[in-house]
This record gives sequence, structure tokens and C-alpha cells, in this order.
Amino acid sequence: MNNTSEHKGKLIVFSAPSGSGKTTIVKHLLQQKELNLRFSISATSRKKRGQELHGQDYYFLSLDDFKSKIKENAFLEWEEVYRDNFYGTLKTEVERIWAEGKHVIFDIDVSGGLRIKRKFPEETLAIFVKPPNLNELIKRLKTRGEESEDKISMRVSKAPAELATAPLFDEIVVNKNLEEALENAYNLVNNFVNP
Repeated sequence: MNNTSEHKGKLIVFSAPSGSGKTTIVKHLLQQKELNLRFSISATSRKKRGQELHGQDYYFLSLDDFKSKIKENAFLEWEEVYRDNFYGTLKTEVERIWAEGKHVIFDIDVSGGLRIKRKFPEETLAIFVKPPNLNELIKRLKTRGEESEDKISMRVSKAPAELATAPLFDEIVVNKNLEEALENAYNLVNNFVNP
């Protein structure tokens, strides 16, 4: 993947601490046909949760496969988010979406989002989704009921460092009221892809 301008696609990055509502916002934006977005499916070495499907929610790779792809330089960005829990964006995924004539939308962690912005500064709109406060974030993580107390504690302990990166993003959407957050996110993305 090179930095030439042979593609016309844009990259829309949504990053946030877990529980901020970025996934809800991204799903909403994907339904707005005029935005011409396609979701970038991340690769991960973690196990499937619930009803998740390979090739739809994530590309589930074994730890060895993931590490091999790192050596092959197959990722646009990757990170070991928790020990032996890798996440990354395959270059082939972005190329596939651009070949369809679509813009790529990402729902990824803060570090990955900032790496994409650094690699493609002109083509990328990086949006940070911020919870109204840390207590609200903890409440949302607990009401999701998807994870153990340990996992929730681990996510909460990462949140202050993630929140500190917000000023490095192009835009910040505070998700206090979901309807307002959806509207703000829509306007930011629409202005970027349909100038």
C-alpha cells in the first residue's frame, strides 16, 4: 500500500475508551447511504465472543498467524492491546474497500487510530468519542454485561490514558446524549466525504 493518490477513498477513524459509544455511532453512520461508507473489519488474536462471526465482526487469527502477518508487514497498523490480545488493520482490507469505491470507517483503539492518521494525514478524519465522565463509562461497561469484573477493571484503568489522547484527534464528539452525538458525528463525516 503506497501513499500515492491513485485511490479516491477517505478514511474515517473513530476511537474511544471502551464503553464510550463509538460502536453505536459507527453502526448508525454505516446505515446512511449518502456517506458511502464501508466498515473496516479488524483482525484480532482474541477469541470470539457471543455471536461474533469471522469475516463479519473480526478476522479471527490465531496468535501465531497474527505474529506471522506482523513479520510480513501485512498490517496498516497493529497493537498488542492486552497481553497476547492483538488487534490490527490488514492493508488488504482497506484496499478491498477502496476498490469498491467506498470510504473506510474504522472503530479502533486510540493508538491504531492515531497511527492511521499519521500514515494518511490528508485522507483521514480522526474522531475521538468521549464519555461525559469516567463514572458514566464504568456504568456503561457494567450494563453491557459482556465481560468479567476483571476485564471491566482493566478497561477502566486504561481509560484515563486514552482520554488524554483526545486533543490529538481532529474532532471530539462528547457522547452525553446519544441523539446529539449521532448528529454531530454525521455532520463531521458528511462534511469530510461530501465537501
